Amino acid sequence: MSRTPRSRRTVATVVVLVLVSLTVITVDQTGRTHDLTAGVRSVANDVFSPLRQAVDDVVRPLGDFFAGAVHYGALQRENENLRATVGRLDQQLAQRSFDVQQLRQLTTLEHLPFVGSLPTVPAQVTALDMSNFDADVAIDKGRDDGVTVGMPVVGSGGLVGVVVEASHTQATVQLVTDGQSRVGVTFGGRQASYATVAGEGPGQPLAALFVAPGTPLHRGEVMATNGLAGASFPPGIPVGRVASFSTPSGADQMTVRVDPAADLAHLTYVDVVQWQPTP
Repeated sequence: MSRTPRSRRTVATVVVLVLVSLTVITVDQTGRTHDLTAGVRSVANDVFSPLRQAVDDVVRPLGDFFAGAVHYGALQRENENLRATVGRLDQQLAQRSFDVQQLRQLTTLEHLPFVGSLPTVPAQVTALDMSNFDADVAIDKGRDDGVTVGMPVVGSGGLVGVVVEASHTQATVQLVTDGQSRVGVTFGGRQASYATVAGEGPGQPLAALFVAPGTPLHRGEVMATNGLAGASFPPGIPVGRVASFSTPSGADQMTVRVDPAADLAHLTYVDVVQWQPTP
């Protein structure tokens, strides 16, 4: 390919400038013409400054890019290490919280005021069986440990449920939230009123049935087992606390919702109360 006159002139100019620069270096080294050297240097600087700037504009971003790439990789590794450390700390915190919760449950079971002098069998929950309406748990104690069908099961706060099945080494407990659960309760202090607390499924509040319209109630009021003759539970075990109440127009009973007194969402340890109802 032949070069154009303009490109040939450009090349010639560059060659001249190079020769001039070499001459400047030679003259400067011999120390003979400093003024000439300074002048030619100035001209060379004026000519080559744009070229140097252009080269810098290209090279500097490339250098910054590669340096940034190296630093980015280091930062990414550091972030990954930090995330791993945070993950381990979160696991340790969760385990510690779980251990504290278990210890609190065990400590509470040793000082349940509503059990009184009744003998108990401590047990650990080993399995949950929840559906839309049924709510059962399995425990690691059975007939060999003195656990039989019909015995109440309590936990931190109050009544958990009742033993409905028992083998030699384990048992099944029907929770108070189970749709088939029914517990006779009393409330109201000296002016005692009576009702039946029914389960309506896991995670749902209990329902207090047969509460006559106009019965004095307040939110947070405790409903406890009534212990009447033939009752399935000994007296005085908290079953739940009143969450809300109302009287629908024309209804023959109040609509009362009750929150379970026991912490059923975090069951780990329970006490089986060795008590049987009297005929």
